[in-house]
Amino acid sequence: MHRRDIHVYSEIGKLKTVLLHRPGEEIENLTPEYLERLLFDDIPFLKIARKEHDNFAKVLQDNGVEVLYLEKLAAEAVTNETVKEEFLSEVIDECNIKDEKNINILKEYFKSFPTKAMIDKIMAGVRKKDIGIKEKYEEYPFVMDPMPNLYFTRDPFACIGHGISLNSMRTNTRKRETIFGKYIFKYHPEFKDSDIPIWYDRSSKYNIEGGDELVLSKEVLAIGHSQRTDKEAVIDMAKRIFEEEQSFKTVLIFDIPKSRAFMHLDTVFTMIDYDKFTVHPGIEGDLKVTALTYDEHKKQLIIKEEEGGLEKILSEHLNKDITLIRCGGGDNIIAGREQWNDGSNTLAIAPSKVITYERNYVTNEILDKYNITVLEIASSELSRGRGGPRCMSMPLFREDL
Repeated sequence: MHRRDIHVYSEIGKLKTVLLHRPGEEIENLTPEYLERLLFDDIPFLKIARKEHDNFAKVLQDNGVEVLYLEKLAAEAVTNETVKEEFLSEVIDECNIKDEKNINILKEYFKSFPTKAMIDKIMAGVRKKDIGIKEKYEEYPFVMDPMPNLYFTRDPFACIGHGISLNSMRTNTRKRETIFGKYIFKYHPEFKDSDIPIWYDRSSKYNIEGGDELVLSKEVLAIGHSQRTDKEAVIDMAKRIFEEEQSFKTVLIFDIPKSRAFMHLDTVFTMIDYDKFTVHPGIEGDLKVTALTYDEHKKQLIIKEEEGGLEKILSEHLNKDITLIRCGGGDNIIAGREQWNDGSNTLAIAPSKVITYERNYVTNEILDKYNITVLEIASSELSRGRGGPRCMSMPLFREDL
């Protein structure tokens, strides 16, 4: 096995390696009464969602991208019995299961599976009846919740430069998702000796999620202060990055509305070329941005508040004239509809070459007019999870621009 490094210094450099999660049985464990608890609005049809996801992976592979799967890497990371024991204890503890008897039953249950099937089962969730407890119709059926948000691999950790932020997720439902990343980077034979720095840790008290973390250039990061990310977390992480990662000079904290429609920064804008971004019209007014830089001599952060439109702020910090391409052409109805299906959530696989959902055809036609190569994928079921191609992918390696 060769040693793998993390290398992400832009949003648009040619994508070489990406991490995905193929939707699994966790999707089948969604029911209407527990949708809110599990952060879903609808129930995707797994068979079609998988077909669409396999097609997404194929489009990536056909364009020279190596596709790795979260579930496979996690299984390869916990093959050692001691590590498996540690992993299971942490997963069960994170579910807040305190009864010693149930803890032991669950551990034995998981150990009865081959490792890959065990990982799939942890992701899918465990029902009471799976471990011999009678299920009453009116009671909550799960001992361990399903993890249906896992196919959005963007959020639990983020690759920044040559390191990762192992994220502290906002909601209980998603907190466990970061355990897989923790064990992959700590124990997987291809990652454990790579000296990958961790810019932020999942045990930290403030929250940050990957959808809010954008690497705009070798020198500039943009991070959303959103419904899911605390400003304090960004400040902590920025300090660490400035102290250890030579290339980044500025971290821009974008203050965005704290609502589900603007869940993460990448649901309102994504970078698609050196000087072009897709943008949700709802973020076009005056923005409050906090620019963090670092004084090498005094070893301290410099915090500066800025205000202005997105175009002005991005143009200043990236030293070039920036063009914003509006989702749905700025038409309220079209933008609202296509935004609901992540019209601004594009995944650049190279400068001016992006993957989008085919259903956002108005935005896609506009991108085409700006000479952006658009690779469309079907998403009737995938889009029910309210995340686009960027949400569903975690780049591990991009070529430098």
